[in-house]
Amino acid sequence: MTEIHATSPREAFELLLAGNQRFVAGAPQHPNQDATRRAEVAASQRPFAVLFGCSDSRLAAEIIFDRGLGDLFVVRTAGHVMGPEVIGSIEFGIDVLGSPLVVVLGHEGCGAVGAACAALEDGVAPAGYVRDVVERVTPSVLAARAAGRVRTEEILAEHIRYTVDLLLDRSRLLTERIAAGQAAAVGLCYRLDDGTARVVAARGLDVPVPQSH
Repeated sequence: MTEIHATSPREAFELLLAGNQRFVAGAPQHPNQDATRRAEVAASQRPFAVLFGCSDSRLAAEIIFDRGLGDLFVVRTAGHVMGPEVIGSIEFGIDVLGSPLVVVLGHEGCGAVGAACAALEDGVAPAGYVRDVVERVTPSVLAARAAGRVRTEEILAEHIRYTVDLLLDRSRLLTERIAAGQAAAVGLCYRLDDGTARVVAARGLDVPVPQSH
């Protein structure tokens, strides 16, 4: 059965978390994954959330949030690092497709964050364009260390928060939509072992966010 599309950031957030809870419990419903849904979205799409996540193969958005065709507008890069094409894709999801929620999805065991930490330790940067990815993650690692956050999970959370804030700084469209109450941006950190996605940052949405130490 097709669900009604979320029309507010809160509704979109609750839909997303409900799907993750089903996934964690091992009771997915696999909504909107049948031939009927395929026909419904053939002519147009109206995803309820834009999901900007890491490209890690273990972070398949429609699976870990138990969603289907036309539900999520997904943009992914290694380490969820941003360039103009990424911001343009996210703004397309917000402005053209009407998605009320933007999610930045990071995860434990992120290779890009690990590589940035290693490069700072030994002073050796990766070769090729992987170096560009690492250099874009490095400010998050430095910010975490400057704040006394040196544990791996603290650095990961800092990188997710950094990405959310950088997106709002660079996207006037998203900032204006949030200020008007028409959109929200949330940062989630995914645990590889149990499948949970916990909130580490929220802009424009009143949800509990653990305090950084």
